[in-house]
Amino acid sequence: MPLHPQVKTVLDLMTAAGPPLHHLSPQKAREAILAMRATKGEPERVAKVEDLTYRAAAGRLAMRVYTPEGRGPFPVLVYFHGGGWVVGSVDTVDASCRAFANQAGCLVMSASYRLAPENKFPAAAEDAYAALQWAALNASSMNGDPSRLAVAGESAGANLAAVAAIMAQERGTPQMALQLLLYPVMNHDFTTPSCKENAEGYFLTTEMMQWFWKQYLNNDADGENPYASPLRVKRLQNLTPAAIYTAEFDPLRDEGAAYAAKLREAGIPVTYKCQEGLIHGYMGMAQAVEPAKQARDDAAAALRAAFAK
Repeated sequence: MPLHPQVKTVLDLMTAAGPPLHHLSPQKAREAILAMRATKGEPERVAKVEDLTYRAAAGRLAMRVYTPEGRGPFPVLVYFHGGGWVVGSVDTVDASCRAFANQAGCLVMSASYRLAPENKFPAAAEDAYAALQWAALNASSMNGDPSRLAVAGESAGANLAAVAAIMAQERGTPQMALQLLLYPVMNHDFTTPSCKENAEGYFLTTEMMQWFWKQYLNNDADGENPYASPLRVKRLQNLTPAAIYTAEFDPLRDEGAAYAAKLREAGIPVTYKCQEGLIHGYMGMAQAVEPAKQARDDAAAALRAAFAK
């Protein structure tokens, strides 16, 4: 179907806001993303928001915890922001985390991680697993139920969520109900049909993705590592069930679909949906784009179902 008209309006505003991120320095790109977020209006109310830190290999990193209304103990969702491993923060996914806390009735732990290029692969991946482990060990002290644990992320954050799930399977802990992957980066590859069809004109471009990967990896050989490219993982037995959502007009569409197919072929329960008429990053457009809000509702429903099991 054609690009949704509300998405076109948002896309025009984003285009007018300034040069593409990959034409900026990493620091300037981070400032540009924060400036976009500042225009998104009043945040959705939750019962409590608390800024904490968690312990990772390189020291303590920021984590923001969202608690919904209710008595608990609540299911727990560990959430990773997107931004090509280079930009983004817990601030840029604040709206998504508030919505998931309320709609899925869960404690949301939004974890930061070390950014590239200052911290190359596998820094962010190891931080993601450390955040997951920390959440499993500490959730009960925050009225969370670690026996109902899920991991989620957007874009590069979805890459980290998938990698954390792979690490959890390999290292034997923690057990999880779901990995929720929203328009994920799954493979260091730019040859898919979606990379060519959606190479430019839809916010995230193939050239921008190439820039992000260059900032993140030490060399091209790193891109073959499943901790960078989860689509290349070989051992799939006992991997956490997945819900994977892609966007029709996204260079990353096909790698998300390929990961869903690979998991399904291995007998891993998978929900997969390509959101028609939408572009990469649509979770951040839910206030302005009705289909994006519906897509977020779909993801929250998947979480509720997984926690109920």
